[in-house]
Amino acid sequence: MQFQIETFQNPYLPVGTTRVDAVLTVTATRNAAGPLETGGALVVGIIVDSSGSMQGARIEAVRQATRRAVALLRPDMHFFIVRFSSDAHLVFPLSPATDENKARADATIRAIAAGGDTWMSSGLEMARGEFLKMPGAIYQALFLTDGKNNEQDEPRLNVTLNSCEGVFQCECRGVGTDWQVKQLQRIATKLLGSARLIAEPASLEADFSEAIQTAAGRALGDVRLRLWTPKTVRITSVKQMSPEIVVLTDRGTTVSAQATDYPTGAWGAESRDYYIAAEVNATGEVGDEILAANPSIVFQSGGQMQEVKYPAARILATWTSDETLSARISREVAHYTGQEELAGAIQEGLEARASGDVETATRLLGRAAKLAQESGNDETTSRLRKVVDIVDAGQGTVRLKQRVEKADEMDLDLGSTRTSRAGRPARTP
Repeated sequence: MQFQIETFQNPYLPVGTTRVDAVLTVTATRNAAGPLETGGALVVGIIVDSSGSMQGARIEAVRQATRRAVALLRPDMHFFIVRFSSDAHLVFPLSPATDENKARADATIRAIAAGGDTWMSSGLEMARGEFLKMPGAIYQALFLTDGKNNEQDEPRLNVTLNSCEGVFQCECRGVGTDWQVKQLQRIATKLLGSARLIAEPASLEADFSEAIQTAAGRALGDVRLRLWTPKTVRITSVKQMSPEIVVLTDRGTTVSAQATDYPTGAWGAESRDYYIAAEVNATGEVGDEILAANPSIVFQSGGQMQEVKYPAARILATWTSDETLSARISREVAHYTGQEELAGAIQEGLEARASGDVETATRLLGRAAKLAQESGNDETTSRLRKVVDIVDAGQGTVRLKQRVEKADEMDLDLGSTRTSRAGRPARTP
């Protein structure tokens, strides 16, 4: 894989200002010539809820979806299957995705039955153990549940997530509407994945198939965004902003006195945007220019860690007395500030609606409708229309619908962190 970083910012600051904001667009492309450079073999772990609430159509859909997912695995991949309820069971151990192994796995998948309670930690713990049997690989998990976690398992789940962080990534799926959005988001966020709603069991097979195809495109694992800063600069915020918002600020690893690595997970051919905020300890005079941060990409290839630097992508700060320069706001920075506000308005608006605070919910969801329209986030606008009647998006005027399907409300909440890009066409790596 080859990476490129572009920086978008207004480097001009009024004298006395110490905050620097920038958006980094990181794009990965496949090598034009030669074999595909990879960070190791790809291991896919499928972790499915087999608790008692999965009985009937749901467990049958899980069996079908898992069988289809296994069938799509390439021969150069490895896989395993875990089911969990009150405890975890290894349905099929870590194995190469040969035709023979996939046929053997198919037979064991057919025997998965529902019963017991929901202890999510058990499934994640067992998956971690299977992943670690193959060091140096790219680890991708697909986690499915239909209910909320047992309260007694919550402390253990927190410990488990801490131990799994940095080991594998996890795409989370909730089937039906009896599970908790925040709970699944917590797992997905901690493990650098996403959470999605599967309202009907019949949609599971298509979703699992898409997830496997996406995983198959991963070529490098454990890719990190490294930020080097002068001693007079402190990084205050690092967030992935596209394709969805993931806060990375407190997840950095110090590699030297002036450099910190932020995890970005596994990459295929794709493009992502990151928001960076830095605080300069001392302001300069008019005309002074300083380096606020120097970004690079760090990844493992051929058994060695490699760092690729991008001098042209440096984040700079220049003090000026010209207000026409300092008053400009980078379009990209302004856009993602709005997208973050949009996510917050949706989440807080839904919480107000659930508590019966109609006035606050109407105001916040109206603000969300306005921000979604201004940023061209049509996907969010479409979700909002299922929860509110949009009277005038430009003015942020909406009316709460009296009857809303729970699935639509959950989908809006889950989708609140998915963003649109800042007036730039989506890149095709």
